[in-house]
Amino acid sequence: MSETPPETPGTPDFDAMARDIAEVPAVEVIVTVAVNLMSAAAVKLGLTEEGDTYKDLDEARKLVHALAGLLDASATEISSFHAAPLRDGLKSLQLAFREASLVPDEPGQGPGEKYTGPLYS
Repeated sequence: MSETPPETPGTPDFDAMARDIAEVPAVEVIVTVAVNLMSAAAVKLGLTEEGDTYKDLDEARKLVHALAGLLDASATEISSFHAAPLRDGLKSLQLAFREASLVPDEPGQGPGEKYTGPLYS
């Protein structure tokens, strides 16, 4: 007979985590992931208090692109109440990326523009 090993400090309780996540509506999970992507992109764009300390445009491009893909894929699943501010935040990040780039991308080639369409600054 197999016993569940005792939980030790620092070891996550995966059963409890699964129960917790099961109670969260999908819209809330999507919005939380989007906000985390936005926050990470802002850091990588140097838009936080730390400024350029963590600035990395290659990483920012990936995060903005992933955010745009998530918002595009979930557009019909989340209400405009949730989607509108997320789209506004995405556009702000895309514009910040364009401003931070030494050699700006052509309209339609910037991060996430595959999903949002060309962005003109």
